[in-house]
Amino acid sequence: MFSKVLIGVDGEEGGRDAIALARTLVSPEGELTVAYVFGHTARELRGQDARPRSDGAEHARELLERECAAAGVEAHLRWRDASSVGRGLHELAVLSGADLLVVGSSQRGLIGRVRLGDHTRAALNGAPCAVAVAPAGYGSELPPLMREIGVGYDGSPESRHALDVARALAAEFGSTLSAFQAVSIPASDYLRAEHGSIHDMVRRAREQMGALDGVEPHAAYGDPVEELTVYSASLDLLVVGSRRYGPLRRLVYGSTAQRLARTARCALVVLTRDARAGSSSQLEQAPVEQREHVAHDLADRAIGAQR
Repeated sequence: MFSKVLIGVDGEEGGRDAIALARTLVSPEGELTVAYVFGHTARELRGQDARPRSDGAEHARELLERECAAAGVEAHLRWRDASSVGRGLHELAVLSGADLLVVGSSQRGLIGRVRLGDHTRAALNGAPCAVAVAPAGYGSELPPLMREIGVGYDGSPESRHALDVARALAAEFGSTLSAFQAVSIPASDYLRAEHGSIHDMVRRAREQMGALDGVEPHAAYGDPVEELTVYSASLDLLVVGSRRYGPLRRLVYGSTAQRLARTARCALVVLTRDARAGSSSQLEQAPVEQREHVAHDLADRAIGAQR
């Protein structure tokens, strides 16, 4: 499904979880790139001290070769000297033309759950492509299963795009496909709403999703993030869209996606609509000798969008 997948690793379990998820999501003809970011103010993805610049490249190559050998995966190796992990991964995603960036969650999280550390969150926010987060312990499954794929759906263009991607993934893996909509009303209207009317809203949402071909519909009343989190406990992969974009249609997490990235109980993919279009076209049009500068500039603009 994804043809060029960039994986952020750090020598810890989170990076190995990311490799396992990336191997699952990359298309049969696709390519994997395993990446590591270092620098004199950077930290590794889980906050460990970075190596000095003088031996950073050598350390990075050794770490990447070791991680690929342990995972039994063939991949391109990329490393970058950057002031932050997020910036480095953004630049590498642009330079490699990635359509998916995969990272692991914080090891402080419970097994099977996503919990973002500071550097992982920074890597996601402002990413120039779709992003996936592997829950803790994902790499321990041999191989990870894809029995049911779910999608957060509300009829918006973003959710329809997420459904298209989830449908393609389900067809590829032979997975069951389901969709979930959280029904809610403004707090100011809740007291005036009759209990029966809320049930009617949930029923109508389920009926509307029931018209979607090959999709098992689910709906519930409540906070979207809380309900999607409960829903995700029954899934192997949850696909959602994001409504917020920064410069060049880069992903800037909205409140729902940002909260969900901290609470999901399965692997998570957050999509943008053709997020690569702006950055890829600029990079491809630039002379080869200027592409490093273009990637650096694009990362600057993404970071500025987060402030």
